[in-house]
Amino acid sequence: MKTHQQPTVIELPHASTMHAMVYDDYGDADVLHSSTVPVPERLPGQVMIQVHASSVNPIDYRMRSGEMKGLLPGGFPRIPGYDVAGVIVDCAADSAFKVGERVVAFLDSARGGASADYAVCAIDTVAALPDSLPMDIAAAMPLAGTTALQSLRDHGNMKAGDRVLINGASGGVGMFAVQIAKAYGCHVDAVASEDNRDFCMELGADHFYDYAKTDFTESTERWEVIFDAAGKSSYYEARDVMTEHSRYVSTEPDVKGMLMTVLTWPLSKSGTVMLAKPNAEDLRELIRLHEEGKLLVTIDSTFPMSELAKAHRRVEEGVDRGKVVLKTEHYV
Repeated sequence: MKTHQQPTVIELPHASTMHAMVYDDYGDADVLHSSTVPVPERLPGQVMIQVHASSVNPIDYRMRSGEMKGLLPGGFPRIPGYDVAGVIVDCAADSAFKVGERVVAFLDSARGGASADYAVCAIDTVAALPDSLPMDIAAAMPLAGTTALQSLRDHGNMKAGDRVLINGASGGVGMFAVQIAKAYGCHVDAVASEDNRDFCMELGADHFYDYAKTDFTESTERWEVIFDAAGKSSYYEARDVMTEHSRYVSTEPDVKGMLMTVLTWPLSKSGTVMLAKPNAEDLRELIRLHEEGKLLVTIDSTFPMSELAKAHRRVEEGVDRGKVVLKTEHYV
């Protein structure tokens, strides 16, 4: 197995500022620009990471555009991004990590902070990277992989033998969901566009539905878990294809979705809108699955961090397969 040498660590500068990609107000991708901002302060219980790679998720452009300002108002300038792969440059002397260690993190700041030279986060949202795992692959995993894992395992109560349907199976979250469900011993049906049939089957799907030709909500099949990774269906549309104790999980954090979670909680056929929670244990589970060959990561495209606006536009256009990754000048 190919290994990756420890990157040369650029020590935390004595200067109090760093380079970051920021936006000063809501808007389209053009509001993103390079800026010099204060180096974040590492608080007790946190580590500081020199960012080598990150990735863009739909939540990033949705927040940048102001779509979610009702849930997370104000606070500018803002540094987008939640996924970080990099190197520890500052930590407590008794920390489980050491300076120079390769790590991956799902940032626990509500406003992000990944698109910068340095990022800080709680120690329990960081996992060590094996030498065999490249940083660009690792950077694609935190938010999307954690979303898929928590949606299926925690909110969907997925268990071996369940029939699981993944709507939006070829996208960033969907590709993780298909493989995780298979790794946990489930039968998996994938929903995506016809162009992505082969890709979904290669991920391990047992059956494929072309959404343009088949509406799964009108199927005679029944599923124990329905995971809408694309945000294209609704609990009420899917109820007829759910078994008596099915779980419907969506990733759409809007008012309608939150209301659905409350109203269906007492029902045997429940629905949940989830937001992933940063958790080091879940990152370690994703790494374990990857190391065992059960979780392959597809990268759609890679951009330098300075071209973050282009990366946002790429995700907004709709990525058919995999993740959009960012690399900083520190990447090795």
